[in-house]
Amino acid sequence: MKMEITQQKDNPLSKRVEVYFTINHDGESTPGRNAVAEEIAKACKSKRDCVVVDTIESVYGKGMSKGYAKVYESKEAALEFDRDYLLKRNGIEAKAYEPPAAEE
Repeated sequence: MKMEITQQKDNPLSKRVEVYFTINHDGESTPGRNAVAEEIAKACKSKRDCVVVDTIESVYGKGMSKGYAKVYESKEAALEFDRDYLLKRNGIEAKAYEPPAAEE
């Protein structure tokens, strides 16, 4: 799998960089969200839990896919600005609040 970032746009209001990418995976299946997010995190020098892969679409008849991802400044920014279902798909979830256990 070879990944190339085709376009990068800085979005300071949403505390993120929007990334458009192309993946060459000739002879292989379309790579999963987690593998793509790892590659984007390496390319953008970020952490895995700050990357939200929005779409990955295969190009018909070629071993190539195009997609869109968002690289946030922090995990908290991702939780604040992105939609819940996309965060869940990417394995980024807020820690659930657990009330302190009462002693008996």
